[in-house]
Amino acid sequence: MTAPLPPARSVTVDPSQEQLRAWVVEHMPNVVETEFGNLNYTARILARLTPSTFFVSDVETGKPVMSRADAAAYAAKQDAYIAEQDMVELRGYIGPDPAFRTGARLYMEQRNANVVAMQQQLYFPPDDAWTPEFTIIYTPGLRIPEHHEECLILVDLDTWTTRVMGSDYFGESKMGGLRMWNRLVHERGGLAMHSGAKTFPADATPDGEERLALIIGLSGTGKTTTTFRDVRGSLPVQDDFIALMPDGTVHTTENGCFAKSYGLDPDDEPTIHAGATRPDAWLESVAVDAATGKVDFFDDSYTANGRVTFPLANIRHRDPRDLPRASYLFILNRNADLIPAVARLTPEQAATYFMLGETEGTSAGGAHEAGKKLRVPGTNPFWFEEESSMGNRFLELLETCDLEVYLLNTGRIGGPEGDERSKNVTIATSAAVQDGIIDGTIVWETDPDFGYEVAVSCPGIDDVELLQPSRLYARQGRQEEYADTVDALKRARRAYLAGFDRLDPRVAAAADG
Repeated sequence: MTAPLPPARSVTVDPSQEQLRAWVVEHMPNVVETEFGNLNYTARILARLTPSTFFVSDVETGKPVMSRADAAAYAAKQDAYIAEQDMVELRGYIGPDPAFRTGARLYMEQRNANVVAMQQQLYFPPDDAWTPEFTIIYTPGLRIPEHHEECLILVDLDTWTTRVMGSDYFGESKMGGLRMWNRLVHERGGLAMHSGAKTFPADATPDGEERLALIIGLSGTGKTTTTFRDVRGSLPVQDDFIALMPDGTVHTTENGCFAKSYGLDPDDEPTIHAGATRPDAWLESVAVDAATGKVDFFDDSYTANGRVTFPLANIRHRDPRDLPRASYLFILNRNADLIPAVARLTPEQAATYFMLGETEGTSAGGAHEAGKKLRVPGTNPFWFEEESSMGNRFLELLETCDLEVYLLNTGRIGGPEGDERSKNVTIATSAAVQDGIIDGTIVWETDPDFGYEVAVSCPGIDDVELLQPSRLYARQGRQEEYADTVDALKRARRAYLAGFDRLDPRVAAAADG
């Protein structure tokens, strides 16, 4: 049974966007109305706080844990704080499908009403059948000095409750529900994936069938851009988490978009830019001139992890109900050396690269991740236990559905930015790759070093070095560097996968190609 919410001085249930905006304007500091008529709040906390996040458990889970006794003491402290606050209860659903949706509620301080407003754009609205299954209790005003950034996030999967203390970053509200949803989907036989989703309409595919593509990647690696980029008339379905079920059925989670704003350009990302520049969008930690309201999406002097939410109803999109089964999965890897613009993977290779979760960290993961080479299994930092169960479930699901899996580099080839020898994998290049995949016009051959298939040619891409990085290294006389990098990467991958004791051995075996 769902526990009752802690009593407060007052509670307002499901206020309108207009009421929430009025509270923000009246009571919140660090808020500026922009040139677009929307509001920007400059937050104290600029990213999700992994070092401050604990699962509540008295046994090891493979994740950082806090004992039930200690967690209960912090919960009591938060309840006592709430007793003296004006609170808001926001109700809604994670997911639109009546057979799969999950009732969720956010219990939030009224003086941080922007978080409620942003979350309201992501929940599907409640109806008469709504009952709470997940609860997020969120008090930015309650600092916890003994923890990282004076913040604490407690995830209790036994009671389906997440408590957030100290942080004013909206992402902790959003992930408070979706992190718990990871566990729920797994219990139902599926896999929650940190994934965007888009459809290619029937009139844009060679066989006249609507096709669904899933796009997984860490925040900041191009997942949202790839999802929303119009390729052959493609339509975004949603931005973030989906459930992949046996036979390829997909369930979505959110009714809005939560996107990074840094570098937002109307030419490269017209759909997201259009959504972010409407009066009803909400901005967080975006660079805005306080005097004029002028927005600069390219100013990262405060943070490169500025964010925006807006309803999907405000942009062209595909209704998330009655989706076709998934046809494609794009695994994004923001790399800077020898990952090609695209590689085609066997099921075993797909499970390997899914578990490797290789990418370059961005500001979305906080300063401790930005710019570093990371391995995050499934590119999902929100998994609820040791990640072998995620990789094993993924391989099981691949055996039940007809899913083509591709590795896409959204970074560079031949070196980091600033290295004149390197080349950028542009948004246009990634779009041409998608176009070639849908059309079946890419010519493939097996890569001798990694065993996956690389493109010999792809319409719309004239530079074969983007498709076969070994050619770039050879032309520049860097063959020894290339060979050393291949060897080091294979050894590091084998060592990393060996650390997962319960992982299906077929996954590790595919690491060498």
